[in-house]
Amino acid sequence: MPPATRSATTAAGARAAATARPAAAPLAGDQEFSFSAADFDRVRELIYQRAGISLHAGKQAMVYSRLSRRLRETSHRSFAAYLQWLQANTGPSGDAEWQEFVNCLTTNLTAFFREEHHFHALVDDLKAIASKNAGKPLRIWCSAASTGEEPYSIAITVVEALGSAAPARIVASDIDTKVLATAQRGVYDADARGLSPERLHRHFLRGKGANAGFMRVKPDLAKLIEFRPFNLMSRGWTGAGGLGEPFDIIFCRNVMIYFDNPTQRQVLQQMHGVLRPGGLLYVGHSENFTDARDLFQLRGKTIYQRV
Repeated sequence: MPPATRSATTAAGARAAATARPAAAPLAGDQEFSFSAADFDRVRELIYQRAGISLHAGKQAMVYSRLSRRLRETSHRSFAAYLQWLQANTGPSGDAEWQEFVNCLTTNLTAFFREEHHFHALVDDLKAIASKNAGKPLRIWCSAASTGEEPYSIAITVVEALGSAAPARIVASDIDTKVLATAQRGVYDADARGLSPERLHRHFLRGKGANAGFMRVKPDLAKLIEFRPFNLMSRGWTGAGGLGEPFDIIFCRNVMIYFDNPTQRQVLQQMHGVLRPGGLLYVGHSENFTDARDLFQLRGKTIYQRV
């Protein structure tokens, strides 16, 4: 995916944030690659610029572990050399490596019907919106699809609330192209958490033979979802190549916790712009946006409504 653009002010803020914190100490022990405190700070700045993610000093070991694979695969012997090459690399190969860099540093923790209270609320919200829309297509955006459990949970709820013929479309996006490919395949362990036996039977096909122990999402459910890569730091939310018609509902759960306050505000403003008036924003259990009352008002337990 093409790198996201950031303003000079935001980039300067990232550098200021990096220098304001004490530098992390180098990793101890006989590490395979040279990885200094300056290297770590540079990684923090780059992932902030590309994905809006703010890494604190305690994440040094995580960064080393996740990026070491990229050093091996690109034949670099130090983080300094890899980062210099990453920034100098241009064209399609450069874009591809930037995507690998982002993929390594994003966190993907998900499950079917995670934070289940949201899906109980979603049933009522879907019925209310469908009644008000009078047959017009209902649009939902799952903005951090990860490996797909969340958008498929939304799709199951749509079918249960409105029927399989409901005029609904779910856009499922993620910045991490590898987890998005997993989501699009729709294949999971047969004992995946969060699914009742009834839902397993209705919406999944059990694998046989070499595929025993796995299950695949049925085509009738999968057709409700459009998977696509999308970076929340992108400026291209609207217009050609954007997200399309405004949404009735956005799921953006447990994403903003990785952003600092200015980045949160930027993303909330963009989400406000792609939601229909009165549209709903579902967020994670630990996320609170009462400082954005001019954009969203709290409507329920971690559910906000567009002002």
